[in-house]
Amino acid sequence: MKKNFTYLLIFILLCSCSLPVFATDSLYVWSDMSAPDAVTTSALIGEKEGNFLNLTCGSAILIEQSTGTVLYEHNSHEQLKPASVTKVMTILLIMEAIDSGLISLDDTVSCSENAMNMGGSQIWLDPTDTLTVDEMLKAICVVSANDCCVAMAEHIAGSQELFVEQMNKRAKELGMNDTTFKNCHGLDEEGHVTSSYDIALMSRELMLNHPSITNYTTIWMDTLRNGESQLVNTNKLLRNYEGCTGLKTGSTSTALFNLSATATRNDLSLIAVIMRADTSNIRFAEAKTLLDYGFSNFEYMKYSNKGDVAKNILINKGTSDSLEVIFESDAGSLIPKGQSANVTTTVVLPEILEAPINKGDKVGEVIFTLNDETLGKVNLVANDTVKKLNLGNMIAYVVEDWFTLLR
Repeated sequence: MKKNFTYLLIFILLCSCSLPVFATDSLYVWSDMSAPDAVTTSALIGEKEGNFLNLTCGSAILIEQSTGTVLYEHNSHEQLKPASVTKVMTILLIMEAIDSGLISLDDTVSCSENAMNMGGSQIWLDPTDTLTVDEMLKAICVVSANDCCVAMAEHIAGSQELFVEQMNKRAKELGMNDTTFKNCHGLDEEGHVTSSYDIALMSRELMLNHPSITNYTTIWMDTLRNGESQLVNTNKLLRNYEGCTGLKTGSTSTALFNLSATATRNDLSLIAVIMRADTSNIRFAEAKTLLDYGFSNFEYMKYSNKGDVAKNILINKGTSDSLEVIFESDAGSLIPKGQSANVTTTVVLPEILEAPINKGDKVGEVIFTLNDETLGKVNLVANDTVKKLNLGNMIAYVVEDWFTLLR
């Protein structure tokens, strides 16, 4: 007890004079740290002119999913008819409605006369039928059911027209400047256009923020309505391309054959979009060509996850003498294949932090570089709150220590 009283007296004396300030602006490099989430620059992935993969389709693009980096493009902003690839946006809005609590997977959805008479790909619903949202999603993702699309649009927005307004609003939010939607299913309609670039944008949004959609897009065969509706996926890549996770096919007599294909191997997720291919086989073959090019030439280096501890750092004048510093977001980067040995990671942190510090405060950053090119950065943040040391909390600490000794 005498020892603790002495500590209290020392603290009071210290509070009456100025404490020395540590050099918080001095920095150090921690070379073995994990890398941040980054967008690869064109200088690192390399740029090749023209249609060097010799694709025959009207438009194409290949992007890396997590960063959005464009790895290949051919007429990627040409406005073309998307056919049923339109449904990527319809599915996205359904998933967002589920996440917001507007609807649930267990909700029952009825079929209107309008939905029943939509035509094209369908599972032949009629007004006596009801399916759950879960079943509707399955039919839309697996067999591109137009009747289910319209039924869901009416269920969410009240009418297909109001739902299409939501589709166009969301397209603008995503930067889909080549796109105008006229319906939710993709049947040919004057002015209903998009581009391979825009399809990649909405496909990325769906896959990044609603990964559970692959529970539907990876189904090869299934049934609905007690076996009355047989479902076989229109995306043949599911059967013959390693790592395929989806996403959506589409074709009409004027749009020709379209596809948004997604695949993941060894943490590298790619999105390949093909528009206006002459045949169904060509769209799948050229999507494979794009995906093969991506997996052969690039890799995704994953270093740490959001919330991983980077380091314990000392705290000056705080109620705690140290603090965990964590990654604010996932850390990793797209790089050319075989370049991992040349990756340099620099962690910038003060030697000592000054209290007070709030949980979530940025205290440093990690910089990820390759051959002197900056790939990106990720913030390092405080994992807890540390209050500034004062007479009140010091006394509380000493009293708590006393009671501990007396027990």
